Amino acid sequence: MAAPLEVTGSDTEAQPEAVLAGVDGKAIQGRSLGQIAWMRLKRDKVALAGGVIVILLILLAIFGPLLVQSPLAYHQNLIDPTYNRPKTGIWHTGISADHLLGVEPGTGRDLLARIVHGARISLLVSFLATLLSVVIGTVLGITAGYFGGWVDMLISRAMDAFLAFPLLLFAIALVAVIADGSFGLSGNGLRIWVLIFVIGFFNWPYIGRIIRGQTLSLREREFVDAARSMGARNSYILFKEILPNLVAPILVYSTLLIPTNILFEAALSFLGVGVIPPTPSWGGMLTLAVPIYSSDPMYMIVPGVAIFITVLAFNLLGDGLRDALDPRAK
Repeated sequence: MAAPLEVTGSDTEAQPEAVLAGVDGKAIQGRSLGQIAWMRLKRDKVALAGGVIVILLILLAIFGPLLVQSPLAYHQNLIDPTYNRPKTGIWHTGISADHLLGVEPGTGRDLLARIVHGARISLLVSFLATLLSVVIGTVLGITAGYFGGWVDMLISRAMDAFLAFPLLLFAIALVAVIADGSFGLSGNGLRIWVLIFVIGFFNWPYIGRIIRGQTLSLREREFVDAARSMGARNSYILFKEILPNLVAPILVYSTLLIPTNILFEAALSFLGVGVIPPTPSWGGMLTLAVPIYSSDPMYMIVPGVAIFITVLAFNLLGDGLRDALDPRAK
């Protein structure tokens, strides 16, 4: 019987260069979670298209008013006094080289300028309202999920109460009750902050429920137990251990909450509790278009398409981010 071959230690130990070498001889490079998410997002062309549209809309809202004419400028020379509609353009819309989307019936105000200035109002209200909802929902959701017990029960019942609240009626009543000059604000400044408060403050339970559910799962993980065993305080565990792991769901659902707030702001403006005319807003333009829709449908189509494209772009981007940041996605 032959004796077994002797194997030296250098032959049994794997060399670091061999371990780190790939199939083609190149070194294996690790990827962070952010790099993996970006690789997934780049493969989703629909989400990228939505992201490009969102960026263009934001740039349009910031710099667009500097490039278009005043939305309050009247062009009565373009209006036919007999029919109270534009004299020229397809279907009497007033479309021309100076007015690419036509002019408003009766006043001759440029539609493109009103759409651009209205985008600033809609995006400002929706972004700040979403920020308010995210801050309140994250703080209360992570608190309820981590501590549990009577704290969880109290916050959960508050969520149920806010979700059952007749928000639309409250917004209409609040605008009627608050007098001009309250809180040192007046006019559209007061209206905008009231819209931000109403939309943001009463929509936090949606993201609060999501954060609570995620926290219930995270508080049982090993890294949280390790932090407790080392004597870490609850505030440290909440904001240093658990909160960084909630960035992905917060980002995703914030992106999906923005288009909902855009629609809500447009609905409130449509009902007359948004910004005060003649300041343009997309919902306000739809309100003015209702009486003249049969004779001039273009005036309703333009703001309607603007709302549709904006909401669709944010939804596509939000869906793409959700798929890219989900570690269970294939």
